[in-house]
Amino acid sequence: MSPVHPLPTPRAVLFDVYGTLFDVYSVGVRAEALFPGFGERLALLWRDKQIEYTRLVSMSRRYRPFSDLTLRALQFACARLQCDLTPAASDALMGEYRGLAPFAENEAVLRDLQARGVRCGVLSNGDPPMLDAVIGHAGFSAWLDPVLSAHSVQRFKIDDAVYALGPAALGLPLRDILFVSSNAWDAIGATWYGYTTLWINRSGVPLDPLDTPPTRTGTSLRAVLDFFPS
Repeated sequence: MSPVHPLPTPRAVLFDVYGTLFDVYSVGVRAEALFPGFGERLALLWRDKQIEYTRLVSMSRRYRPFSDLTLRALQFACARLQCDLTPAASDALMGEYRGLAPFAENEAVLRDLQARGVRCGVLSNGDPPMLDAVIGHAGFSAWLDPVLSAHSVQRFKIDDAVYALGPAALGLPLRDILFVSSNAWDAIGATWYGYTTLWINRSGVPLDPLDTPPTRTGTSLRAVLDFFPS
């Protein structure tokens, strides 16, 4: 964890969703059941292609909803690994995105933030039906408002139009909003845009050497609490 330096206390928190609140690789369990010996590889390739496609359609201004890109990434991953993606298997794996596993500490952190009077929301690439489903399935709806989707601007992170949704919805300056992501590229993009940022580096990977460290780095969502005196 990066050193904790005194900072002004943020007035709100926005969380990334996929990989930060919910484990995108939890789909590997169902993938392994469907395609024995391929579950982990399929989960990894699926996620990589999903993010690659968001960048392609944002850069080219050929928007497609995140759910559509997620399906197309699944189709590519299965074709690449020579897994027979039947309609039933496709429905089962896409259904996993409605019930992704939350990381173990997240509920306690959200409860603690609510007890401290901290407003919390999400800013995600996911389209609204996907976000409503996964947040509702985890029972997190009461703690997350607003739920901001890139769908409303038809671009994806790290496009400025997506990050601009935060201060517009919260009515706060960027410096007063803590943006939290486990995706280093997202934490860097939010830092470039002007947010106070926290990168949740769960795997201990090196930061991308783009001369832009996040405000702080932690190893679990509990690091958010260091920004707020109890």
